[in-house]
Amino acid sequence: MSALLNQYGPQLVEGFLHTLLASCIALIGSCLLGGLMGVLQVSPSGLTRRLATCYVEFFRNIPLLVIVMFFYIVIPMYVFPIDGFAAGVIGLTLYTSSFIADNVRAGIQSISVGQHEAGLSQGFTRQQTMRYIILPQAVRIIIPALGNQFINLVKNSSTLAMVAGLDLMYYGDLISQETFNTFETYILIGLFYLCITVPLTFLMKHLERRLALS
Repeated sequence: MSALLNQYGPQLVEGFLHTLLASCIALIGSCLLGGLMGVLQVSPSGLTRRLATCYVEFFRNIPLLVIVMFFYIVIPMYVFPIDGFAAGVIGLTLYTSSFIADNVRAGIQSISVGQHEAGLSQGFTRQQTMRYIILPQAVRIIIPALGNQFINLVKNSSTLAMVAGLDLMYYGDLISQETFNTFETYILIGLFYLCITVPLTFLMKHLERRLALS
């Protein structure tokens, strides 16, 4: 394994950095988009709720690889050129945001109706009640579920290998094909993934403890 690391270290580091970059971009995008869709799913407007629910159910029930391949093959063919890295990041963002949206919706709906009424009775608008009263309480509830989604996102980033996304799995496939040393290659790739997911797991547990204490 050390021989592989010495020989293919630069490629593995490049793949690690691409995986980390793709995960960070998709994480930010999916949190923003998922948070918005989660809030819209509890909107007073029936049309808004239905549209947000359709978004969530659509992307949650389609395999991630299908979404990524759509952006990698169909979009460049009929709309505009896009590389594998961008296609993978967009696919990861859309797919993960649908699960985050459901977590946010469940967290909001778990807050007592009395909290909504209390905010409105104090002269807050519905938007202000949601922003200042409901969401801060809901965040405490959804943090554990969000942590799982973040870790799944990092692991799902391996789909970039299918579209030449220059990620860890992509370089792992190339190295294994070149060396025929599949066992040590994929053990090494797994260790690189652990370098991302293990610290993320401890970070989310730390946030859970902090929120519980506060």
